[in-house]
Amino acid sequence: MATTAKDTATRNRRRPARGGAGAGLTKEENAESGFTASQQLSDNLQKVLVDLIELSIQGKQAHWNVVGRNFRDTHLQLDEVIESAREFSDTVAERMRALHALPDGRSDTVAETTTLPEFPQGEIDTAEVIDLITERLDAAVSTCRDVHDEVDEEDPTSADILHAILERLEQLSWMVSAENRTPAKR
Repeated sequence: MATTAKDTATRNRRRPARGGAGAGLTKEENAESGFTASQQLSDNLQKVLVDLIELSIQGKQAHWNVVGRNFRDTHLQLDEVIESAREFSDTVAERMRALHALPDGRSDTVAETTTLPEFPQGEIDTAEVIDLITERLDAAVSTCRDVHDEVDEEDPTSADILHAILERLEQLSWMVSAENRTPAKR
């Protein structure tokens, strides 16, 4: 099988995974009862999942490479973003499994489907990191809001998870962005 330039750039020259598509049980052996997510619900939760995974990865990249004024406060604040994104990504993935959907958090999938812009490489000044992370928090919030109504229509319980994500990420966006704000003139 010939590999194209796009394949090597996207797949980072990895060897393909071996094996099948998971358990090879019969329908009777793999029978589970309960609500099953539609493809649309699964796809919507997957969109939220990849953005949360990417937010945690980009938060870590910023955490390692931030420099400048208010370094320590920014460094610690990034830990809060990372922790929230990781916890929520796990919650979303486990909710998907509870609904018999298959979460896909593989690095190639995340990189190819996230709505978050790529994070710059190298050392970055604290003020720029604040703006970059705020932009990414807002992108993850936007994804949650974009899928919310469709999720809520099919599964209000999953929509409740989105509510918690929205509440926390919007709070973090406000708190992070405040680092670069100046008071409005009176």
